[in-house]
Amino acid sequence: MTQLEAARKGIITPEMEEVARNEGRAPEEIRALVAEGAAVIPANRNHSGVSACGIGRGLRTKVNVNLGISPDCRNHEVEFAKAELAERMGANALMDLSCEGDTRPFRKALIARTRLPVGTVPVYDAEGMGKSLEDLTADDFLSMLARHAEDGVDFVTLHAGITRECLDLLEEGERIMPVVSRGGSLIAEWMRKTGEENPFYACFDRVLEICREYDVTISLGDACRPGAVHDATDSLQIQELITLGRLVKRARKAGVQVMVEGPGHMRLPEIEANVLLQKKLCHGAPFYVLGPVVTDVAPGYDHITSAIGGALAAWFGADFLCYVTPAEHVRLPTLEDVREGIIAARIAAHAADLAKGIPGAEAWDRCMSEARGRLDWDAMMEEALDPEKPSRMRAESVPGDPRVCTMCGRMCSIKRMQEAAPHP
Repeated sequence: MTQLEAARKGIITPEMEEVARNEGRAPEEIRALVAEGAAVIPANRNHSGVSACGIGRGLRTKVNVNLGISPDCRNHEVEFAKAELAERMGANALMDLSCEGDTRPFRKALIARTRLPVGTVPVYDAEGMGKSLEDLTADDFLSMLARHAEDGVDFVTLHAGITRECLDLLEEGERIMPVVSRGGSLIAEWMRKTGEENPFYACFDRVLEICREYDVTISLGDACRPGAVHDATDSLQIQELITLGRLVKRARKAGVQVMVEGPGHMRLPEIEANVLLQKKLCHGAPFYVLGPVVTDVAPGYDHITSAIGGALAAWFGADFLCYVTPAEHVRLPTLEDVREGIIAARIAAHAADLAKGIPGAEAWDRCMSEARGRLDWDAMMEEALDPEKPSRMRAESVPGDPRVCTMCGRMCSIKRMQEAAPHP
């Protein structure tokens, strides 16, 4: 049985118990969320030792880290180092976005090395099939998916919602950037060259059979997500979302766990409406967002633009944030880019959890505040989301009085109020 099928039969699996411990919730609560489809636990039967991660309503907002080799950057060891860094810095999942040649050796090695759930985009293998794109068949696309599932991938992004109807809307529209999704553009190009329907949409029943066999969670990709704030919340994006909502119902009926991906670039006032619309049209499925990136003008700083949007999206109900690094739109990220992207996304996730009242979020902030109130620097570093950076900064600027920092020195408000406190 899949996690979804077990939950519907009233069975609490070991993965549900692990999620319950991590979330500070009762196992029965987790089972009920999974049974409803309001939460997913990506855990492929072939991923030995995968750490159970719950993604969905009322759970801590989770953070995903992208990595993988590309035609210009093929160093496997650097990408493995990114995976190790992500795990060490508290990320909750990895996505292997490799798109160069035979991706399988790297993918299998990554799955063997990490306990984090691993996601992929099987259609990226189109470039390594030894055929021109237009010569690929529906069976070729399905074989890509089956190979990833067999290898132990825990969740897969499938751009099943970009249909021929979407292509017609694309021709009529006024987008600045028609399709910015890499996987979505491959599917769109294939449909245009062959005249056929999207194979992941047309053969969705076969997709479900493959995913059910291995308990792979489907992440329905937003091929038509806006890549510019000008393009946000247009008819093309909404048409795809309506289709994804129908596919959510079909996946659940087949016993397959499913979540839905979302935008993209958009203005601040549009974020709440987009989250509410997704939750409504997609029947409460967990929502996985890239950003949203709230302005187009900050290349080199898009970990910040996305953290702003991600915090708002998660506050309004998004469940899973895909990190964005400073290198977004510019290059493949370095290790330092990855570090900055993880921290920005984790700050956004925690800020949203604090606003939503997720169990444990406020207690963490209170611990930090109390440590500051005592001028307990060791405790402050222990509570810090990233202890390494503030510890280094303090060591680089040593105060004359070790109780304070070099910003205020003897004018430290906390120290002065402690000294001025009435004696018992």
